[in-house]
Amino acid sequence: MSQSPTPRSLVGGAPQATYVLRFDGRELTAQAGQSIAAVLWAAGILAWRTTRQGGAPRGAFCGIGSCHDCLVTVNGRPNQRACLVPARPGDTVTTQEGTGHATPEPGR
Repeated sequence: MSQSPTPRSLVGGAPQATYVLRFDGRELTAQAGQSIAAVLWAAGILAWRTTRQGGAPRGAFCGIGSCHDCLVTVNGRPNQRACLVPARPGDTVTTQEGTGHATPEPGR
């Protein structure tokens, strides 16, 4: 019995150059062209944000930038959509808690 084709085999893709980024202090391997969400998924990380109220874990939901469930802090900038932001060599990505800001936003 033959194996099912993989997405890579269907398009004839080859592995790209790899580099390291850090997520919550942990070194993760990324491939050129991957989004931050793809790097996190590949490492088995499914949640990287907590909600403003209740601190419930969140990760990727829509995967196309329509929702805000996949927000992370990248290189000190909060509220970055992990599904849209390309991973870059040396990036420092951290779990985003609540609004991603040290002080509460006005009216919250």
